[in-house]
Amino acid sequence: MNLTNLSRRALLSSFAYLGALAVIPSQLFAAWPKDAFNSEAVNDAISELYGQAPQDSDRVKLKVPEIAENGAVVPVTVSTAVEDVESISVYVEGNPNPLAATFELTPYAVASVATRIKMGETSNVVAAVYANGNVYTAVSYTHLRAHETRHDLVCRLLLEK
Repeated sequence: MNLTNLSRRALLSSFAYLGALAVIPSQLFAAWPKDAFNSEAVNDAISELYGQAPQDSDRVKLKVPEIAENGAVVPVTVSTAVEDVESISVYVEGNPNPLAATFELTPYAVASVATRIKMGETSNVVAAVYANGNVYTAVSYTHLRAHETRHDLVCRLLLEK
């Protein structure tokens, strides 16, 4: 009888642990900006995420390759000299859902992020920096070599001469 009680206790405590584990991840993960990720246009995604329209700024530095060999891993670096940056986001105009990444920063963090994003087609990449209640953006065009047609290839070769 003692073994039976021990087994019941072990079983009940196992269920209690499993229940706790099911609840904990929802407490650990940050809020997900579902509307921003589901937007189909860059300006709509920025408005959903930050609640206002962006403004172009030369204080946001966006570094992406002009020509990317592989659209599955395009390196992106965003940095800024703007003070009190709260978040940095990266958008790809040619993707079905343009919001590729968003980073929430602490007040003590250096306002610089580097990541790799996936691009579905040749398009503009937009970096948005949210600081002091304003959204500052920078735009850069990236060409995917994997999507080159013969016409694109001839034009690129002529431009490289």
